[in-house]
Amino acid sequence: MGTMHRTMQGKMIDMEKLMSQNELMPAIGNVRVNARGDELGAGGKIVKKREDIMAEYYDTNPKAIPDTPRPVHAKVPQEQLEKVKPEPVMTKKNKVVDNES
Repeated sequence: MGTMHRTMQGKMIDMEKLMSQNELMPAIGNVRVNARGDELGAGGKIVKKREDIMAEYYDTNPKAIPDTPRPVHAKVPQEQLEKVKPEPVMTKKNKVVDNES
């Protein structure tokens, strides 16, 4: 079950469910695609799937980066954090305040 949204009239709508129900409907406009992004031909039949269109785009554009999750970097060990001592903070009266409390 997706996230529920409340309309201005107080009705509850599940947007994810609504999108999945209508993903094969032709999109409104002059581009021949459905709501999912598949290319449509005569009679509303799928000519080229969205996955094929995206694969072709990434093959022809070498600088394009596909949507892949970034690798998780290791956390900095606690010993390295303890070695770094913060610099003193200058106040408006140019007095040095030690911020270690």
